[in-house]
Amino acid sequence: MNKELMTGLIPLFAVIIASYPLGRHLANVYTGEKNWMSFMSPIERFIYKLAGIDPKEEMTWKHFLRSLLICNLFWFFWGILLLLIQGILPLNPDGNSGQSLHLALNTCVSFLVNANLQHYSGESGVTYFSQLFVIMLFQFLAAATGMAAMAGIMKAMLTKCGKTIGNFWVYLVSSITRVLLPLTLIMACFLILDGVPMTFEGKKEVTTLEGNKQFISQGPVAAIVAIKQLGTNGGGFYGANAAHPLENPTFLSNTVSCMSMLLLPMSFVFALGFYLKKKKFAFSVFTVMLVALIIGIAVTVSTERLGNPNISFMGIDQSGGAMEGKESRLGASATAQWSAITTATSNGSVNGMHDSMMPLSGLVTLLNMQVNSWFGGVGVGFMNYYVFIIIAVFISGLMVGRTPEFLGKKIEAKEMKIAIMLALLHPFLILTSVAVTSWMIVRNPELSAQWLANPSFHGFTEILYEYTSSAANNGSGFEGLKDSSIYWNISCAIVLAASRFLSIGGQIAIAGLLAGKQFIPESVGTLKTDTSTFALMTFVVILIIAALSFFPVLTLGPLAEYVTIK
Repeated sequence: MNKELMTGLIPLFAVIIASYPLGRHLANVYTGEKNWMSFMSPIERFIYKLAGIDPKEEMTWKHFLRSLLICNLFWFFWGILLLLIQGILPLNPDGNSGQSLHLALNTCVSFLVNANLQHYSGESGVTYFSQLFVIMLFQFLAAATGMAAMAGIMKAMLTKCGKTIGNFWVYLVSSITRVLLPLTLIMACFLILDGVPMTFEGKKEVTTLEGNKQFISQGPVAAIVAIKQLGTNGGGFYGANAAHPLENPTFLSNTVSCMSMLLLPMSFVFALGFYLKKKKFAFSVFTVMLVALIIGIAVTVSTERLGNPNISFMGIDQSGGAMEGKESRLGASATAQWSAITTATSNGSVNGMHDSMMPLSGLVTLLNMQVNSWFGGVGVGFMNYYVFIIIAVFISGLMVGRTPEFLGKKIEAKEMKIAIMLALLHPFLILTSVAVTSWMIVRNPELSAQWLANPSFHGFTEILYEYTSSAANNGSGFEGLKDSSIYWNISCAIVLAASRFLSIGGQIAIAGLLAGKQFIPESVGTLKTDTSTFALMTFVVILIIAALSFFPVLTLGPLAEYVTIK
């Protein structure tokens, strides 16, 4: 009982407490105020000088977005090249070969967009060199890109009337040097002390209790696991991800990992309040996200603890819950909680097989990613929520006969059109991809055996989960799906890239357009956006849009499966 309590409430409250001062630190970093990491200034100035960056330059939203896209495009080609030739590069003690072009394409896109959807197994699919100079590098860059975009949007929201939203390069560099790097070092040290490997040696030969020889993969695991959790990346060093005992060795490492997934997404909501000097608004947003997260955790934990009714009559002991696809050292509750947190934060790491979860648990993980606004990825979690705020402001204004304004800026047709397109982009990418893939399987039934591990409703859910995870930049999967093929690599890469960069582009555009408008002082007719009523309105808008978009397809997948096994 104490173990389950520790799995749930204590770590959650601890990370909420820790995220408040970290939120203040984030606000100080992006406002340029002196903070406890200011000693990194000489290193940052050296980077700016080396790269030819003027740190005092202010960018319009178009210049800001162009810089973001150019940065990611450069590293995309860097990653493709290294993954193709990794077999002849150093730090390859296990002799792993280079990836195919379509797999390298999928890997690079996936890690650049902060999804880390892995269509390869880490032990054999990449080398130590690629783990460090592609995988880990991209985990820093992808997280910092989202953080820089969020910093630009915060600057735009604070601006009374101006056309600039800050400097992308400064935000990117400071996100790494003053936030991600120190936090990663701290967590990596903890993981090493807890038994996670940090070495450049190759596979280690051991003799099992049965007397057999077995080769155990190792490598620079601790550093990569640390940034994968803190940066809401999720890509595992091993194919089994955090279910692997060398990546997540103890119940303590499991608990700290769950906390680290939430730390920065929660902190950014508080940072928004400090940056805008509107703590009440930030608390209302935080409350909505937290309530949704707790509901998801409660449903998954209770469902997995109940066990599988289909095997209850067999006399199988299910006192520990539904244990298929779960590690016995962690248990059903810890795995269920992880699944809710990793999908709510767009992290994507897994410590159990989501494909083995009960239908209602699978439904929660899908809904978390389909809503994609409950804390979400680092930085971009609030950015997705920001779109729904714009829609909620406009609808609320029409309902009560007040001018739709947000933070002193009038919401007009142009911003609403972009917001609606962004709200519809997410379901469009998911549902279109699922429809095309399902049509292909119906036309050619042999594809079902080649791609899916399960028939009927569960097999359909495998397809739905893959594209939902891609569109939400999550990266977890119903790993019964056989996704390492040209079709899945290319189709998922398209969804990954479109969902990331079209969304960020639209969100920055809305913020930039609003920043350039004349500030309207608050009056009696101003719609209050920092009240519990407006918070509830935003929550309802999000649920309605998600329900209307995804309820039919969820009915064909997890809901239909739930009815059949209940």
